[in-house]
Amino acid sequence: MRILVIGSGGREHALAWKLNQSPLAEEIFVAPGNGGTQEHNVPVSDKDIDGLVKFVQEKKIDFVVPGPELPLTLGITDAMEAIGIPCFGPSKACAKLEGSKAFSKEVMVAAGIPTAAYGTFQDMEKAFAFIDKHEAPLVIKADGLAAGKGVIIAQSVQEAKDAAKSMLGDKKFGDAGNTIIIEEFLAGEELSLLCFCDGENALALPSAQDHKAIGEGDVGANTGGMGAYSPAPLAQDEELEKLADITVRPLLKEMAQRGTPFKGILYAGLMMTAKGVKVLEYNVRFGDPECQPLLMRMKSDILPVMQACVEGKLKEKNIALELYPQSALGVVFAAKGYPESYPKGMEITGIAAADALNDVKVFHAGTKAENGKTLSNGGRILCVAALGESLQEAKNKAYEAIGKIKMENSYYRRDIGDKGIKRLQNK
Repeated sequence: MRILVIGSGGREHALAWKLNQSPLAEEIFVAPGNGGTQEHNVPVSDKDIDGLVKFVQEKKIDFVVPGPELPLTLGITDAMEAIGIPCFGPSKACAKLEGSKAFSKEVMVAAGIPTAAYGTFQDMEKAFAFIDKHEAPLVIKADGLAAGKGVIIAQSVQEAKDAAKSMLGDKKFGDAGNTIIIEEFLAGEELSLLCFCDGENALALPSAQDHKAIGEGDVGANTGGMGAYSPAPLAQDEELEKLADITVRPLLKEMAQRGTPFKGILYAGLMMTAKGVKVLEYNVRFGDPECQPLLMRMKSDILPVMQACVEGKLKEKNIALELYPQSALGVVFAAKGYPESYPKGMEITGIAAADALNDVKVFHAGTKAENGKTLSNGGRILCVAALGESLQEAKNKAYEAIGKIKMENSYYRRDIGDKGIKRLQNK
């Protein structure tokens, strides 16, 4: 099969790497790709739906795998279905679960899914009035897509008002902040639950935990993710089905009843609170950086699983996931200054030496290949992932590998996995 992966991040490098292992894969293209996928790259933007359709027709592509949320919210799956090409991802109607946090919350309430109490606002005075009636901390979210940065945890009423003003008044996130959601703050520990979905059935991947904050100890600005590991001791494998019953399957039923069955990967961002699990958000694609350690652990050929989801036949084909028993951990190597302003074009060395270590894979994200060199081309530049017999061993290997990589103005958290390791030690 000729396969097109859409996107340019670490997740897309991981998807191309995993798909390339399938005996069904004849040739893989990545649009537009990055420095790690340079042999497969095609110069078509991931938001150019017409250009992607044209490429698929010209190259006789058999299967399409969109990585990021943007092409999904723009309707890439609908466009591919219109020309008879299977596309592993939800329709535009379903992608609204990520494209609009207000819509997502409305669906959660309709489906009886536990989530934080909230209000939705387009008027700043009404938002301020809501804030005055509630105690801090409060969570302020831009309704639309903001590259993982449109969430502010306000520790005081004034901070909450400043955040609301920055979105509604100052347009910090552009049109994504024309509507905002103000939520109660949920205390607890976060967990990522990802499921392959075929419109009716859900097949859970192993548990994973992301690290959103830029700073060690989970402090500072929210990012797209600074590292992840799997499995997460916060939820054992036997608990995943119960969590899916509460947070994923009711959503699939609700979306099917609306005439828009969800097919693809559904990512439930969960908060494990003292009062039970609550859904923070849904994403309609693999998380990044959760994708990298999850795919390192996945022994099964991913392509038949994706095909069964598109065809609505997960149960009919008796699809199950075979996993490597080891733990996997990935550390994001970033440009100093991310998630705000940061330099680009810096040379990166040592990737090959890191990649050569046993059970290590360096996934490129914000990189580009130029004149035989690898240069930085984004904020999150690499995800250095490793397998280990324990979470501690996976962490040790990942940090040994990242220590071989050099770049000016670089930054990475040194505490990825520590929460999980501490939880295991306290058992």
